[in-house]
Parts: sequence; C-alpha cells; structure tokens
Amino acid sequence: MDILLVAATPFEVAPILTFLEHNFQKKGDASFEKDGVAVHPLITGVGMASTAWHLGRYLALYRPDWVLNAGVAGAFDRSFQPGEVVQVVADRFGDLGVEEADGRFTDMFELGLIAPDEPPFEQGLLRNPVAENFGFLPAVRGLTVNRVHGGATSIEAVQKKYPDIQVETMESAAFFYACLLADVPFSAIRSISNYVEPRNRAAWELGLAIERLNEVLVEMLLIISRKS
Repeated sequence: MDILLVAATPFEVAPILTFLEHNFQKKGDASFEKDGVAVHPLITGVGMASTAWHLGRYLALYRPDWVLNAGVAGAFDRSFQPGEVVQVVADRFGDLGVEEADGRFTDMFELGLIAPDEPPFEQGLLRNPVAENFGFLPAVRGLTVNRVHGGATSIEAVQKKYPDIQVETMESAAFFYACLLADVPFSAIRSISNYVEPRNRAAWELGLAIERLNEVLVEMLLIISRKS
C-alpha cells in the first residue's frame, strides 16, 4: 500500500518522521517501506497555494493508494479539547470572494462565479466521499482561510455566515480540492492546538497537539502494517 503523508510544516509531523526513520527502511530521499506499506512524506509549506501546487504536482506524476493530510487546527467548537484529534470530513474556502461596502463577506457561490454543485463541490462544500470508512476519530467540518481569525468581530461574523464550521485551517480545502479532482482516496486529520478566539498565542497547546497527532499517526500506520 502506497501512502502519501501530506503536512504543511515538518515540525507538525516530526515525531512520525522519526518513527519512520527508526522502524521502516528508507528508500531514496523521501520514502519509507515496511511489510508491504510504503510511506511518502510530502511537506508542502503553509497555506492553500503551496498545498495546491505541491500536491497537484505530485498527483500528476504518481497515484498513491491513499493520501493522508495531518496537522494542527484551531477549534470554533469548544466541545473539543486541546490535543484532541479529529477527522475533517467536509471543508470550504472561507475567504474566497469579496468584501461588500458594509463589510459583509460574499463568497464565490453567492457571486455566481462558481455553481454550488460544480465538481468537486457539493452545495458549496468539499466532502470526503470515503470518510465513513475511517470512523475512528470525531468527524468535523472545516473552514480554510488565508488569514486565520483573531478578532472578536470577524469570528462572530464568520460563525454567523457558516454556523456549521467546527475547525479552522490554512490548507485543508486545497487538499480536499486536489484529491477530489485527482480521484484518489484521502483522509484529513487535525489535532486541536487552540480555540478560535481573540488572538492569544499564550493559550495555545501546540506541543500537546503535535504529540497527540503523531500518536494517532503511529497507531494508524501500525494498524495498516498489520493488515498488510
């Protein structure tokens, strides 16, 4: 089984990379193999543009059996605790559109620039069609933005516009978009590092989030290796 492991930054997946170095056989510069499982890490860089370019380039050349996106996220939904790992099953572009004269945000679907059901969208959302096959983590809906929310007014406005959003990232929708158009199976998991609230970097639990994220990644690889 060929797995493409996609992350925005190396520090988010540093522990799993160390695990691969110690427990898998390294092949070439960026591939690890063991018991019929091959893992190919891909560090894209932060943001939608970098994710789309690097992932699109890779998927134009290779077709993995499964693509896994891993990283941290901010939570709108306070039922999730820092360090909790969730599966993003649907996502949307949160700031692709225009700001109106009164400050309201109008997205590309409301503008009529893209039909809400134009592939790969479904009613304006990007959905993972195989998410139900990976029900080992809580399922959440995501919002992907170029500028993360850090002010009370903007947070209130985006939650009013998209009341179903639960987590916020800077890459997930681009990841969904590329995988859906390439027609490859994928999963996206995120560990909660902070709440989406007036920006308070001191309240973040980044170390805990990365630790828990990588514990789940190791567990997933061990399960896959045993099944293979």
